[in-house]
Amino acid sequence: MGQERAGTGATGRWHRRAVLRRAALLAGGTAVGAVATAEGIRVADRHHPLPDGAASTTLGNRRQDVGSGRLSIVWAGAPRDDLVALTFDDGPAPQWTPMVLDILDRYAVPATFFLVGQRVERHGDLLRGRLTGHDVGNHSWAHRDLARLDAAGVHDDLRRSHDVITEVAGAPPRLFRPPYGHLGGAVLHAAVRLDYRLVLWSLQMREREFPDDPTGHARRILADVRPGTILLAHDVGVADRLVALHGLPTLITGLRERGFTFVTVSRLLQNDARSAGAG
Repeated sequence: MGQERAGTGATGRWHRRAVLRRAALLAGGTAVGAVATAEGIRVADRHHPLPDGAASTTLGNRRQDVGSGRLSIVWAGAPRDDLVALTFDDGPAPQWTPMVLDILDRYAVPATFFLVGQRVERHGDLLRGRLTGHDVGNHSWAHRDLARLDAAGVHDDLRRSHDVITEVAGAPPRLFRPPYGHLGGAVLHAAVRLDYRLVLWSLQMREREFPDDPTGHARRILADVRPGTILLAHDVGVADRLVALHGLPTLITGLRERGFTFVTVSRLLQNDARSAGAG
């Protein structure tokens, strides 16, 4: 009987030691796993950093230099007014931009040009003296995807473009459209530092659907325009895009026949603000 009790005690001690060893191994494995996970996150963040990186809407833990401290993002104007804003991205470019400006002058249509700083530096003479009645916005320095850059990188890019556009246009741009419409926290932070209004679009030209058919393309866009539409076109690019530009007279005439008035984006936003104030 005594031997049986002793054996039971030994067995109990062995079980306790085994449980403790397993618990220690488990705890160690968990710790190693946690360290590995944390290290994996740190490695990933070195490539796509969250603090101060492209996703962050703040720059470090210092005082934020954010201008007015407010940023609006606009896709369209108020749907109650028969206004439409025609916008052109990526220029200026020889042949393309003068052709667009000639058509706009012929039909007395104001438009908004979101300019690429590098192209403005190279082809700024295409714009000098031809922007009366039109509006300009910043579309980055070299049309890189700004959503992949950190806040300092986005700000430097936009500031460089801002300065050359100001010199050529004679006034600083107050509007900004990010390349590809891509937004990241750093893009928002840089935009608010420069006191920009961030402008996207509610309708885009669909050139590839109508190869060699400018009239057909214009009619398709006509059918999709609504009051307050911000329409995206391009005055640079592949030859397919010329379908939209060759169809501009048909589009302009058709929209006017439907009672639409063309305005710049700035005018569209001013009209919205006045209507909101009156309400």
